[in-house]
Amino acid sequence: MTNNNPVVSVIITTYNREKSLGRAIKSVLKQSYCNIELIVIDNGSTDGTRAVIQSYANSFKIKYIYQRDQNRYIYALNEGINNAEGKYIAVLDDDDFWCDEDKTKKQVSFLEKNTDYVLVGGGLIGIDQGGEEIARYLLPEKDADIKKTILISNTLAHTTVLYRKDAWEKAGGYDEGVDWGLWLRMGKEGKFYNMQEFFIVYTGHARGNPGYLEKKYTRWEWLKINIGLKKKHKSDYPGYRRALLFCWIRYFYSFLPFRLPLKRELWSLLFKIRKL
Repeated sequence: MTNNNPVVSVIITTYNREKSLGRAIKSVLKQSYCNIELIVIDNGSTDGTRAVIQSYANSFKIKYIYQRDQNRYIYALNEGINNAEGKYIAVLDDDDFWCDEDKTKKQVSFLEKNTDYVLVGGGLIGIDQGGEEIARYLLPEKDADIKKTILISNTLAHTTVLYRKDAWEKAGGYDEGVDWGLWLRMGKEGKFYNMQEFFIVYTGHARGNPGYLEKKYTRWEWLKINIGLKKKHKSDYPGYRRALLFCWIRYFYSFLPFRLPLKRELWSLLFKIRKL
């Protein structure tokens, strides 16, 4: 793998994840696509995270950026991309990992051939923190189908996506809506596509939100952000009323115990509701 004139910049933000970060980094290094640069933003870790990064830096050049405020996930993402040299951007969470070694190669090929598309995503496999599989699913494939439901629920899995850096710039980068808000703005610049393949193993969290949201937002705050996104883009995408309903359903769903079998059944039901 070489970093000469990188085409793809991979951004990993991390905070006290010494036990899982190495797995995430390794999945990037195993990619068959060669033109990759890796940027790791450390949000003030106090454990052995730095040592994990250094152990891989001995054999692969990693841009390491340390910041003391661990609650600034959005800032960390934007900071990483501002330091990126790539034409394309991919984001990977520190407790997830890519399960397809050809992921980047397939996605770069697609975007190079289809210049009217701003991003390409894929499917994911969800596991709990004990490594037990919760679900696996593929998201809507074509642009029209993605945009038909994207106001109802995020139909692009953040850490499966590869997107154009210039589209990120035009959309104004990440804000409090994180990836969902970014997609809603990017969708006005170009087309979306989800490959019908599994690209990532995603670790679920007990509160139903990714770790970075647990640090920054309460459930109620995240609900208000979601409702705000829907109101802001209700004239850009269809399904505004259904989107509000689904938002409230998911809010109450998040209070269920993570390992409860009923919650797994409801997870499938939620996906059926958003496709109606």
